[in-house]
Amino acid sequence: MAQNEIHDPEIKSQTSSQSVETNNTKSKPSSLETQMSTTSTMIPTTSWFTPKRLLALFCVINLLNYVDRGAIASNGVNGSRGTCTEGGTCTSGTGIQGDFNLNNFEDGVLSSAFMVGLLVASPIFASLAKSVNPFRLIGVGLSVWTVATLCCGFSFNFWSISVSRMLVGVGEASFISLAAPFIDDNAPVSQKTAWLAIFYMCIPTGYAIGYVYGGLVGSYIGWRSAFWIESVLMLPFAIAGFVMKPLQLKGLVPADSEKVLVPGTPLSEVSVMDTSNGKDESLSLKAEFSDKNSVDHSKSNSAAKMYDQFSRFFNDMKELLGDKVYVVNVLGYIAYNFVLGAYSYWGPKAGYNIYHMTDADLIFGGITIVCGILGTIAGGLVLDFMSNTLPNAFKLLSITTFIGAAFCFGAFLFRSMYGFLVLFAIGELLVFATQGPVNYVSLHCVKPSLRPLSMAISTVAIHIFGDVPSSPLVGVLQDCINNWRTTALILTSILFPAAGIWFIGIFLHSVDRFNEDDEQQESNVEGSSTMPLLQVNAGEISTSTQSQEP
Repeated sequence: MAQNEIHDPEIKSQTSSQSVETNNTKSKPSSLETQMSTTSTMIPTTSWFTPKRLLALFCVINLLNYVDRGAIASNGVNGSRGTCTEGGTCTSGTGIQGDFNLNNFEDGVLSSAFMVGLLVASPIFASLAKSVNPFRLIGVGLSVWTVATLCCGFSFNFWSISVSRMLVGVGEASFISLAAPFIDDNAPVSQKTAWLAIFYMCIPTGYAIGYVYGGLVGSYIGWRSAFWIESVLMLPFAIAGFVMKPLQLKGLVPADSEKVLVPGTPLSEVSVMDTSNGKDESLSLKAEFSDKNSVDHSKSNSAAKMYDQFSRFFNDMKELLGDKVYVVNVLGYIAYNFVLGAYSYWGPKAGYNIYHMTDADLIFGGITIVCGILGTIAGGLVLDFMSNTLPNAFKLLSITTFIGAAFCFGAFLFRSMYGFLVLFAIGELLVFATQGPVNYVSLHCVKPSLRPLSMAISTVAIHIFGDVPSSPLVGVLQDCINNWRTTALILTSILFPAAGIWFIGIFLHSVDRFNEDDEQQESNVEGSSTMPLLQVNAGEISTSTQSQEP
């Protein structure tokens, strides 16, 4: 050891100074790193948005979506067919069913038409989010929704309103897939589940308002006006999706941001701006001199982009369905939604037949609204209090679902109506506590760039395998056994497997992947020709870096 010591003072001083300089370099973060670490949201400082404004905006939009769903199911809008007595006295029909003389099957198709549009379009919008700015996609979807609801008011027969309802589903699909990731990006770390719960609380609230709104508007000024008013209310939000400065989702490279020249970027890779139409055509200087082959080149380019889009979608689907945590979460959600879908459709009729409730619609609706709002918010707050991790989310999902199922099962065993109402209300309160945690798992068990597709596939799965088939299957079961109490008990028992599936999730190896893409993005910023996620100008970075130098 003594032979390796440095005795020359000059060399020792030089070595010491280099060591200090190296330590200072390591300890001094770049301006971009500083801004990325101190900024807790994906909202640029120059934006009008704040996290709370964004949450409020999305809650209002979500509320309008579900007001529409509640309105079309209300008696004032949906109406009834005309009837004739044996004595020849006839009464005219009301609402959509009366004006178009729809039978019950055709009336039910209107709901299915909406669902077809929603389920088909959700994965498409989620996949496009990787190549088109997600905030603009929400604007496109809301525009389609606005036009479609307007057309519902102008519909003239069964087919016209069916197509219009399908387009309403298409319009809602973009928002359903992309809103939750935006909220997750900008919510405080310690309140992420609570913010998601507030957002999903708008579902039962919107349904309730829709029933009342549809009944009042349909009864006083006609069912068509209900759709026209909805269209007018949504129009400002659709316009805002195009006018406001777009926000960017975490994990997705900005698709429509202007490209900048990064030091070291070859000149041939610099994109040029077509000033005639204001669009960034992304043409290289080399391609500018080969106009004679531009048509063939554009066709092959379009085909290549289409192939790349499909290839990326199938690769993302393969990765998503290979994630055990995600699959277990969605399987539990399917079983859960199977029960809740049948409850919402058959609950009042079962209550009327079992307990002879005179106001079964009002009682079941009131319980669902109150328990839905309180339970959803409570579930989010409890998970945040526990610390919002994936294992804790699965613990909360399995425990609340199991206990809630036990209360609901016990409620249908009660002979007294009042005993039933007390136990069923407690059961629904616990069951609705899952809304925040289950969506938190879907958002955080996958890397950020897969979150839109994660939410879209979750939505598709819980409807196709959950609430869509549950109502007719429960109807078939009731026709076979002709006992509403037994039917309700069999249906409620499906919540126990849902709790069991989520219980398995506790023991799976789970990692919160919310920050997984960050390292890749930071390594790509230096060599990329696009602006960083926070839209920091290159000039600001260099100025800030110079100001930090001694």
